[in-house]
Parts: sequence; C-alpha cells; structure tokens
Amino acid sequence: MTTVLASTRRNFLRNMAAAGTASALPAINFAQTATPAERKFSPQPGQWRTFEVTTRIDVAKPQGVTRLWLPIPSVNSDWQQSLESSFSGNGKTAMADDDNYGARMLYVEFSAEEAKPYVELTSRIKTRNRAVDWTQKNQPAEDAATLKYWTAPTDLLPTDGLVRKTAQEAIKGAKTDVEKAQMLYDWVVVNTFREPKVQGCGEGDIKTMLETGNLSGKCADLNALFVGLCRAVGLPARDVYGLRIAPSAFGYKELGGNSASLKGAQHCRAEVYLKGYGWVAMDPADVTKVMRQETPEWIKTAKHAVVAPVNKALFGGWEGNWMAYNMAHDVRLPNAQGSKLGFLMYPVGENASGRLNSYAPDDFKYQITAKEILA
Repeated sequence: MTTVLASTRRNFLRNMAAAGTASALPAINFAQTATPAERKFSPQPGQWRTFEVTTRIDVAKPQGVTRLWLPIPSVNSDWQQSLESSFSGNGKTAMADDDNYGARMLYVEFSAEEAKPYVELTSRIKTRNRAVDWTQKNQPAEDAATLKYWTAPTDLLPTDGLVRKTAQEAIKGAKTDVEKAQMLYDWVVVNTFREPKVQGCGEGDIKTMLETGNLSGKCADLNALFVGLCRAVGLPARDVYGLRIAPSAFGYKELGGNSASLKGAQHCRAEVYLKGYGWVAMDPADVTKVMRQETPEWIKTAKHAVVAPVNKALFGGWEGNWMAYNMAHDVRLPNAQGSKLGFLMYPVGENASGRLNSYAPDDFKYQITAKEILA
C-alpha cells in the first residue's frame, strides 16, 4: 500500500508556526578554502535545493500491538518548502496533527498478529541557506498574537524564577532587541558546553540545567536554553526541530549529515523575532559543537580561528543542508500510552513492553536517508 499526502497547513496555529519565518533575505555562502581558519562567509542569494528524505522502520521483535509516530516536515517559509510525502507499509495508517503547534506526523498501528511490521515514509522538501541582512531594517511587524504565542512558557521552557533572573543579568546594558539577542547568544556560547555523551539531542529541561549548574548538553538543551532566556525577557523565540540531510559547505564535518545514513543527524535550531528584521536564525549550540568536536583539542573560546567564522555566521543565519520538521513543544501523541514529548524530532514507537528508545536507531530498527534531486 502506498499513499501520497498533500503538505498543507490546516489551522491558525500552524500558520503562525510556519509563516513569516524568514523574509526574502540574502543567504550565507559558506565558501570552502584550504583550512577552517581561512574560510570566509559572505551573504549571497540562496539557491533552492530539493531533497527526498526517507525513514524506514522495521519492527524486529514485535510484542503485542505496535504503534509508531513519524514526524513529517510541516514548516513552510522563505527558507523551506515542505512538499508532498508518501508512505507504504503493512499497518493501519493515519495522518495526525499536534493540536497546539500544527506539527504533522504519520501514525501507524500494527496488529499483534503482524509478524514483520514495517513502514517507509518519504518526504520531499526544498531548502536553502538563510541569513539576516543587518543593514536592512525593513521587515513588516509580526502579528501581536503570534508574538505573544512565542513568548509563552512550556513544560521544559519556564520563563520565570531562575530562568528570568539569569536572562535579566545576561542582558544588563542592552538597549535594543538585537543587543539583547546578541548578549543571550554570547551567554550561551560562553557558559555552556556540548557534552557528546548525552543521548540524542538532549531533553531541553532548562530549569534543571540552571538549578543544578550543569550547563552541558546538546542542541535540544543549549538552543532551548537560548530560546527560554529570550522568552523570559520578552523576546519571541522558538526552537525548530529537524535533521541534517547533507554535508556542510562550511567544510566542518560536524555541521553536516551523511545522506546515506542519517542516524543521529537530528538537530534543533532556534529563531528569535527582532523588530525590523523579523524572524532571525540562531544556532549557538552548533558553535559549541565546533568548539568541542571539530578539532582534536577542546577549543574553549569562540575567538579561536576555527570557531570565529561559525560563531559570527550562526548569529543571524544557518546553512540549508538541514530540514525542519516542526516547532512543537509538549507534544501529545494520538493513541499513545506513554507521556507527552518535550518535542517531536525522532521516530517514536510503543509496544506491549512500553515506549521504544528513539535515541537508539539500531535497537529501534529505523534508518533515515536523504537524496538530493537535481534539476
């Protein structure tokens, strides 16, 4: 059985989550030269690239009824177009949307009698580089209700207490939204660090991070901390959950994906709304990744020649070798027995023994690949 899905937005909240994300801005040209230290970045119009991304799940040891939830790209913006999706398999399938954020997912249910459950989902998207032009402050104002929506707290992103105190201290002396965002971005880069031993992309529990003083983690932790700090001082901000789908034109191996096998290629990015500039791309977590993992030694300063170009470029831009799934928090999966998710960026599964470990693709038995479609 094969079914084709139209990638359409069907409610107001999805429109808020998908629209206005970047506004006809020039994108970064990540030029490669001899060494990372010599690479330069210059804004140039981004060219659209088309990819097909396929997720294949084979349930190796079914136990009773098995249920699966697969994220589907649901972001449409000036830097991504989520096109059609198709799927095949031997289970009962249905489309589902997150009620609050409009995240799309494929829900699959296999009977206890199915000996070899499987499903394969392929989504086609277009993506391109993006970067803000700091010399042009002419973007139209965002809808007030939308901005309020993206300053609200979530279960893992509280905006009061220690989160607010930390944010207020970090932005002392800042007068503009841009200055506040820059100081919070710099605070995350300076005070946190990437911990490669963390499973998956982390949990994004920023209150616990601040209360314990353990500011280590991965992208869903560090970029969530940036988003939470922004919201705590009134800057609308949001996490964007997705997947690296191609090698990086930065020339940095840690900032790209192996298209033939995208196990562990999930990556969370961030956006902040700045008056006059609209929604602006941010990724302090990838700065810390370069600092920790790009060279044999652990780089401790963003001023290092290998790190400085990335640190500068990722305040206001990101590379189009990445696909966004959604911007959803506190996700309740339809028909799930387990608890709600902090975010939906991985395939999720449940059977009679409980929820499967999404961070262990070899045990879960799923594979993700990407193929660029050339014109």
